[in-house]
Amino acid sequence: MAQLIPWSEFESDYAENFPTEMGAPAKSFRMALGALIIKEKLGISDIETVEQIRENPYLQYFIGQSTYSNEPPFDPSLLVHFRQRISANLIKKVNERMVEKMRETTPVPPEKKKDSDAKNESPNQGKLIIDATCTPADISYPTDLGLLNKARVHTEKIIDILYKSLKGKINKKPRTYRNIARKDYLAVAKQRRPKRNKKIQAIKKQLQYIKRNLAHIEQLIESGATLQSLTKKQYKTLLVLTEVYRQQLWLFENKKQSIEDRIVSLSQPHIRPIVRGKAGKPVEFGAKLSASCFEGYVFLDRISWDNFNESGDLKAQVEAFKSYTGYYPESVHADRIYRTRENRAWCKERGIRLSGPPLGRPPANVSKETKKQALEDERIRNAIEGKFGQGKRRFSLNRVMAKLDNTAQTAIAITFLVMNLSTWLRRVFCVFLCHKPKITPVYGLMIIKSYNWATYSQQKVMFRRA
Repeated sequence: MAQLIPWSEFESDYAENFPTEMGAPAKSFRMALGALIIKEKLGISDIETVEQIRENPYLQYFIGQSTYSNEPPFDPSLLVHFRQRISANLIKKVNERMVEKMRETTPVPPEKKKDSDAKNESPNQGKLIIDATCTPADISYPTDLGLLNKARVHTEKIIDILYKSLKGKINKKPRTYRNIARKDYLAVAKQRRPKRNKKIQAIKKQLQYIKRNLAHIEQLIESGATLQSLTKKQYKTLLVLTEVYRQQLWLFENKKQSIEDRIVSLSQPHIRPIVRGKAGKPVEFGAKLSASCFEGYVFLDRISWDNFNESGDLKAQVEAFKSYTGYYPESVHADRIYRTRENRAWCKERGIRLSGPPLGRPPANVSKETKKQALEDERIRNAIEGKFGQGKRRFSLNRVMAKLDNTAQTAIAITFLVMNLSTWLRRVFCVFLCHKPKITPVYGLMIIKSYNWATYSQQKVMFRRA
């Protein structure tokens, strides 16, 4: 794995984060990216990652250490800085370069063309699979009442800090009625199914409490309290609280359920609700991303915290495939949302077949070849769905634990890189198992028999042990 990743090629890009030579020497790009790969591959925390590296000589070699050391290579808090310094775009470049090496070491044999395809020879090659998904963030399910209650608590803390800096200059501390406000919140929050009128009244009360607290904060600032007494995080929270109050007040007065750029988390204000329409999860809260897959390798093409229509990414994804491979794909496999008239016409001009039935009324008599082709297209498209399932079940795409917007994007991009590494390792082990009988016939035959008879879970154990 260490030989596949182009460490030295991107060392200069990583060094741009350190314009001066002042301070302690920076960690190398191999150590920074290697530690993030280890963390994602093993599915452990930052602290456990450092401990695993300290105990394991193979992991120390992977991050670039020449000799074994029983001392931790760096402090666990440095992993946060690694995620900030290594952007998602840089990881995309590393992933693309790494897949090039993987395709050279374990090339995928070309598929046999049918007689009909052989007659219509085309310079296009390969199959491109595209789709979009959402990666939920680590936040509690947001409700208007719960969000307002948290906002009120934060305003009370800010009032306490500002008053402490003015103690002795003003006679009386502003009243916040925090105990009464909490009782009003719990009176509705503890009910299993509160009525709509009670919810509206509780939201109205919390809005009044926040309005009073924000007015007290302005009075304290006019009395001489400086915002310098607040930390950078507290000042940012104050700005978020003001915007949350504005949004919730507009929703309450206009009796609406949605607003543009709605904030659903005070600690992560960049997160937006993504309406997906899935069964069981109609709305998800996190980043939406579009990805492409070919020859078993998956690439992250776009990531955004706002909802977008993924059908507009088809052209860019196909052009990216051409710039990467040098030719257009034979076919693009996508779901219904991508099959617009514009996309169909664009693909037809370039000799690309877009999967799925044609637009308009379906014909009365459908041939067996058409049905077989549609079934085969759906089977091929399942590959990227499996990649999303692997990222959410085996890795961390199901709950992104990074709190900042840039670090969360880096964590998501790292997952795609590690999934490609896992795909390559699986293929290497399969090649090893298939060629083993030529070296030791009896032992190799035993391996192949156990591999063919093993269940899926047993195969995973065999691969991990190998």
